[in-house]
Amino acid sequence: MTRSAFASGVLVSGMVATLAGPAVAQNAADYTPTRLADGQPNITGMWNNSRAMFTPLELPEELAGKELSAEELQARAQARGEGRIAGSEWKGHENSRGVGGYGTYWFDWYWETPDDIGQASIIVDPPNGRIPQRTANARESVAMNLAELHDQAGNMESGDRCISRGVLGMMMPTEYNNGTLILQSPGYVTIHSEMIHNVRIIPIDVPHADTKVKQWEGDPRGRWEGNTLIVESTNFKAVKNIRGPTAGTRSRQSEKQHMVERFTVVGPDEIRYSVTMNDEDTYTAPWTAAFPFNRDDEYLQFEYACHEGNYSVPNALGGARQEEAGQ
Repeated sequence: MTRSAFASGVLVSGMVATLAGPAVAQNAADYTPTRLADGQPNITGMWNNSRAMFTPLELPEELAGKELSAEELQARAQARGEGRIAGSEWKGHENSRGVGGYGTYWFDWYWETPDDIGQASIIVDPPNGRIPQRTANARESVAMNLAELHDQAGNMESGDRCISRGVLGMMMPTEYNNGTLILQSPGYVTIHSEMIHNVRIIPIDVPHADTKVKQWEGDPRGRWEGNTLIVESTNFKAVKNIRGPTAGTRSRQSEKQHMVERFTVVGPDEIRYSVTMNDEDTYTAPWTAAFPFNRDDEYLQFEYACHEGNYSVPNALGGARQEEAGQ
């Protein structure tokens, strides 16, 4: 069932069409993409990274040093998908971890057929498949922020405040709303994320802005090397509470953050994407995540009216004030 078919038949929701195709794409050198008038390889269209939902972010410890066959990778993806559905089933208040969130029909993993992406984890560097430890300062900062999370609105995660999910929040696979619209015009690539409707406008072959200019998603500058669009982002605004590489990970962003993304066109319906994070104030070493984006012409991006009816911020702050008053 495609997202558009479900939405038209039942309700507007957050699911997408099942993505097909081999887990391992052809070599980029074997594919010649069509080009636009300004010479850019044509990547305009709707793309989706939801296949990567069935691959864990980090390499499980029991897989360290092991090479898995295609059959084993697919079996693990299948088990991960089935486990999410089973874990979402209501088993009574005594077995509940909280009040819950959305109904299962909102989540892509509920609708999609599990598929592996040809790798055992999203993190591909360091070789152990694990995100390096945060610096001591970052650990202290994140812990302090969590302790003071609801003292004021400015302490809450920037995505919950409908400001920005950051570059990772836009590009990494998540539970739902994984549709990514790429538009190209002469000298520019524009990436429109469904979640919060963040838009990144990336100039091609243009110098970075002055270092004094700080932005939530940094100052991205792109260049093409063959079939690969390389986007380097600097000039990040310091943010003490921003989404990390997964929905359940809260992190911070320093002004030293430096990110390099690669969009390699490997076929008419697949882009191999990677992002290298280097923030010496936050992580003890750089790390790289990689996964595919697949073309999904049937996907519909629905309005993400984040501020409309967003009661989470006033309710969370109001609840904290009630707790402080002993009520």
